[in-house]
Amino acid sequence: MRVWVCSFLMGLTVLGAAPMGQAKPLSRIVAELGLSPADFEMQSAAAASLFAKGRPAAGQEASWSNPDTGSKGTVRVREMRGDCAHLQHIIVPAGSGESREIRTRRCLDASGNWILTP
Repeated sequence: MRVWVCSFLMGLTVLGAAPMGQAKPLSRIVAELGLSPADFEMQSAAAASLFAKGRPAAGQEASWSNPDTGSKGTVRVREMRGDCAHLQHIIVPAGSGESREIRTRRCLDASGNWILTP
């Protein structure tokens, strides 16, 4: 689980959570999103569940909710392009009336693993 969380956080840095040339520290990304480490673990587990039975289909969704913090979200497969799944993460941090969107991509590697890629 910890590997997925680190991969997700690193992906946020690589995939545009920071302007080009300015990588933000992971602690800053977590703080800006308003999510706890447990929230990230739940979000990551929801994303991983989309790949549990192999190749996901466009439109497939998984939701998560942390009753301890009140944060929640949904991960949806926006599209499949070749061996890559383009994901949309809708996150609603606790105490926030607005949702935030993050897009990531996971591609199938030669070993059959879905790897977070830029």
